[in-house]
Amino acid sequence: MTSSTERVDLGLSPEELAFFHRNGYIGPLTVYTPEEMDRMWKTVQRQTLDRSYAAYPEVDSGAGAPNIFNYDRHLDIDLLARHVCNRKIVDKVASILGPDVLCWRTEFFPKYPGDEGTDWHQADTFANASGKPQLLWPGESEDDFGAGTLTVWTAFTESTRENGCLQIIPGTQHTMNYDETKHMDYDQERINAEIKDGVPRGFFGYDYRQLQVDPSWRPNEEDAVSLTMEKGQCVIFWSTLMHASLPNTGTGRNYRMGFATRYVPTKVRVYPDTDHIEEYGGSISLEKWAAVLARGEDTFKHNKITSTTLRGTPIHSL
Repeated sequence: MTSSTERVDLGLSPEELAFFHRNGYIGPLTVYTPEEMDRMWKTVQRQTLDRSYAAYPEVDSGAGAPNIFNYDRHLDIDLLARHVCNRKIVDKVASILGPDVLCWRTEFFPKYPGDEGTDWHQADTFANASGKPQLLWPGESEDDFGAGTLTVWTAFTESTRENGCLQIIPGTQHTMNYDETKHMDYDQERINAEIKDGVPRGFFGYDYRQLQVDPSWRPNEEDAVSLTMEKGQCVIFWSTLMHASLPNTGTGRNYRMGFATRYVPTKVRVYPDTDHIEEYGGSISLEKWAAVLARGEDTFKHNKITSTTLRGTPIHSL
C-alpha cells in the first residue's frame, strides 16, 4: 500500500520508452475521461473570450496575428495552467527529457468543417516563420540541428479522420527534411486554397514545401499513421517527427480542437536574444511571456520563469 507521502511514478514504462525512442511518438494516452474533458473544455472555452490578462493582445495589424494570440493561454487561464503541469503528462515528459522540465509554449489548434489539413512539417528551432531560432539547446549555434521540443497534443474534442486528426510518419525524427534558415512567403490567400498530393493542405498562410532541403522530395504518405483520439487523450512526439493533419471533411458542428503543450529541459534557451515573436504576418512583444517550470527545478537560470498566472494565481497551488 502506498503512503500519502510517496510519489507514484506516472512516467513511461520501459516498453513505452523504447517505442518512443524508435518511433518518435507515443500514444494515444489517456489524461482525462471524456466527461472530465467535456467539463474542462466547456469552462476553458468560455474563459478564452476574456483576454484582459492574456499574454498577447488581439491586434488589428498583421493578417497572421490570430495565429499568435492563441498562444500561451495557460499563462492566464487557471485550468490550462493546471493542464501543463498535470503529472499524467509531465512525468511522462520527464521520462524522455529528464526531471527538470519547462513548458515554454501552448497553442490551440482548431479545425472546423471545410478547413484544410496542415502541411507535412518538422520543427527544430522554430525559426521556420521568422528565420530566427526560438530554441537553442546547449552547444548549438543557430545553424545546428538539435532535438527540437517535445509536443504533447491533447484532444479537447474527439479527433477523427473525418474532422482532421493528426498524422505522423514514425521514425522520421532523426533527419531534417526542411531547412528552417530558408525563407517562406506569407500569403493569407493561400489558406484553404491549395491541394497538395491530392489532399487540401496548407500551413496557416505559408507553403512549408518552400523549406525543403530537396525541392523534389515528397513525404511517403503510405507510411503515415492517423492518430484518432477520444476527447481527453493525448499523443507525445518530437517536433522533429514528420507530422501533419487531415482536412476536416465533416459538416455541422463536427469541429476538432487540439491543445498543444511544448516542453524542453531547463538547459534549453527559449527565445534567445529576442523580445518579440514574429510569425504569420504579425509581431508581438514577449513582455508578458514567461516559461513555466512544470516539473523539477531550474538550476540553469537561462530563461524568464513564472510561478504565477498573469491573474496572480500561484501555478503549483492550482
